[in-house]
Amino acid sequence: MSVPLTLLGLLEREPSHGYDLKRDYDTYFGRGKTLPFGQVYSTLARLTRDGKVVMDEVAPGDGPDRKRYVITEVGATEVDAWLAEPVPPEPHLQTVLFAKVVLSLMLGRPAESYLDTQRRAHLQRMRELTALKRAGGLVDGMLADHGLFHLEADLRWIDMTVARLDALAKEVRR
Repeated sequence: MSVPLTLLGLLEREPSHGYDLKRDYDTYFGRGKTLPFGQVYSTLARLTRDGKVVMDEVAPGDGPDRKRYVITEVGATEVDAWLAEPVPPEPHLQTVLFAKVVLSLMLGRPAESYLDTQRRAHLQRMRELTALKRAGGLVDGMLADHGLFHLEADLRWIDMTVARLDALAKEVRR
């Protein structure tokens, strides 16, 4: 997730204060990992320095002054370019899951036991995402579906790998 570009996109939608940007980011994009206030304000400072946003108004608040930010044409152009650019397809071929299986086999450790433990962890996460999908709205449901589909692919890979562990062990122990 590109925090600066996401904040720029939120600002293109409407001018906002840092607090409002954090709230909207956390609501739509921060599931499981909210954005710290410090990161919001340091990002806004860099975006201002780079001419991508400007302060529209400063009003007194309960604490520090409340600064409202507005996206500039430079910032809007960057958002347009970012939205038009495809995300590199995942997954990458070097994953922790694969590395653990191969190293387990190389070291003569029980890779099948590791895969069984991993399968249980994946199934638990799938239960959590399914509960989120049932209890949440459309945004939660779509995010949960994305995670569920990735977990399903991992589970298929785990099952295929378990079926081929003997052949893989021979290959990596050479």
